[in-house]
Amino acid sequence: MLNRIKSELLNVGLKFISVDEKIVRMILETSHSNVNEIVILPAIKIVMKKLLKKLQNKRNYGRVYNGELNNVKVSIVRSLVGAPNCAMAIEALRRCKTKIIIRIDVCGGLENPITPINIGDILIPKFAFCDDGTSPQYFRENSSLVNELQSIPNPLGKFQNLFTGNQTIFISKPNEMLRELFLSKGTALFPGKVKDTNLWTTDALFCESLDFIRALSSLNVQSVDMESSILFLLGKIYNLKTVSLLSVSDLPGHPKYDLLNSNEIHPEMENGINNAINLLINALPKVKFILKE
Repeated sequence: MLNRIKSELLNVGLKFISVDEKIVRMILETSHSNVNEIVILPAIKIVMKKLLKKLQNKRNYGRVYNGELNNVKVSIVRSLVGAPNCAMAIEALRRCKTKIIIRIDVCGGLENPITPINIGDILIPKFAFCDDGTSPQYFRENSSLVNELQSIPNPLGKFQNLFTGNQTIFISKPNEMLRELFLSKGTALFPGKVKDTNLWTTDALFCESLDFIRALSSLNVQSVDMESSILFLLGKIYNLKTVSLLSVSDLPGHPKYDLLNSNEIHPEMENGINNAINLLINALPKVKFILKE
């Protein structure tokens, strides 16, 4: 009886808001009016905590933290790890007044003789290979994307039998103006530490086998994460400007700094996160101008 009364009261309340507002409240636990045009989207707790320490005039609305960074109004929302969580956050944000989403977090780096990658480097992806499990659902619902985006056969097929998973890997891209802004600003602030890379997005943190690393190396991929492909893809679908700033936290396949093979934390890991946040804060005044483009 009590549950029925609660349900009826809830339905009465829902009659006074739109479906979009309902989705925003369900995911972000606040109203769409409490989300700013520029949203910072970390995934892991350490990055979120560092960002909130920098946020001035902080106000909290559910999962949304509002305030200023370098005198620029922003909202900070933690997406949590993985493409499904990231997609849910973006589905809510695109129903707000959000126009720019900046992902700032960590990633894995792949050693490469052409572009040396070190822990603590800041990587700004040129594009992302969509090997996550969420992107195919959006391709299914937006079939025209199949002809609009570049794609390749899954390179892992050269090294082992592909019994399941993505046979075709599509490529999603960030906003070029944002990418160039952060690359230019980062190169000036941290010479030799900020790099333009190819990124691979996967769902399985603990499946970075030797065959997997060989397959990515064959494409000159230098970085691996779990969210950027869906961020860039939904940016295209929903006309949002997106970009990723990723600090290298580990080196898959490395004998000393592979998370699966070692307990040792590199001393530069935290410095890389701090530098990425400083780059973000320094560039934000110019990000405001891209809002008008």
